[in-house]
Amino acid sequence: MAMTDAAQAFWLVYPGQGALRSETLAPLGAGEVEVHTRFSGISRGTEGLVFRGEIPESEYQRMRAPFQVGQFPAPVKYGYISVGRVEAADAAEDAELIGQEVFCLYPHQDRYRVPATAVHPLPAGLPAERAVLAAQMETALNGLWDAQPRLGDRIAVVGGGAVGCLCAWLASKLPGCEVELVDINPLRAKTAAALGVRFNDPRAARPDADLVMHASGTSDGLVTALGLAGVEATVLELSWFGSRAVSLPLGKAFHQRRLTLRSSQVGSLPLEQRARWDHRRRLRLALSLLTDPVLDVLITGEDAFADLPRVMARLANAPGATLMHRIRYP
Repeated sequence: MAMTDAAQAFWLVYPGQGALRSETLAPLGAGEVEVHTRFSGISRGTEGLVFRGEIPESEYQRMRAPFQVGQFPAPVKYGYISVGRVEAADAAEDAELIGQEVFCLYPHQDRYRVPATAVHPLPAGLPAERAVLAAQMETALNGLWDAQPRLGDRIAVVGGGAVGCLCAWLASKLPGCEVELVDINPLRAKTAAALGVRFNDPRAARPDADLVMHASGTSDGLVTALGLAGVEATVLELSWFGSRAVSLPLGKAFHQRRLTLRSSQVGSLPLEQRARWDHRRRLRLALSLLTDPVLDVLITGEDAFADLPRVMARLANAPGATLMHRIRYP
């Protein structure tokens, strides 16, 4: 397919208002490839915060996506879940990438040019349609590394979004571990069953967990997580609240049970991994973990790229039961 310099991208024009804008791509540079996007994914939690203008000023630099253009709060081109096909390569050593389907941490845009090192070929058995879960899988994988579960642990995962479901699914693969997904939405019971993990409403969830992973993105969810933790247990916080304040009942049994509240953030590898792992190796592992077709249950909707401004506004303000929402490109 012949290359074209024309592209369309989704921009947050100002908080609460997005639009598709045309742009001209820079010429293909040394060591670069051109990607024609097939699908992108909406990271409901983080992109919702960006869309609503809820990124704290102190985090403007730390929250930048790899190929972000513009500045918070707006106008900004933001996103990091893109799956496409390589159409051209500058260097002969990258010619083998032409025709391959790849994942890239790129915003919502129909075609783009990036260094060849920025694209990650999809492993055999992973369809492009499912590869939009790669960023969430990478977050869940990093969370399990941070949480350091032990064989036989009773693990509660509070929050049945895409990241929480993937955490529960990964944890359930550990020998002897009993995993429970906890969420206020009864529809998550069907999702949990498909993933092979137990489900409960917070009121019926089993207490005294050895490890609790919190991914609901709500204060109430974190309060539930603290309440489910057993003596000397760790509560791992995967949610990011942006500029919202969180109130916790630390005056109850928190100290008596000697709980550990620990943060996890996908931008940094756990200290124990850094000598041998880098972000590229971690993403390669995340992609390989997505080859199981059962994970299609986490993709709960799809819309055309032309409808993205409307879809983003809806998901940022009333996501309903959405897990991963996929965007389809012509």
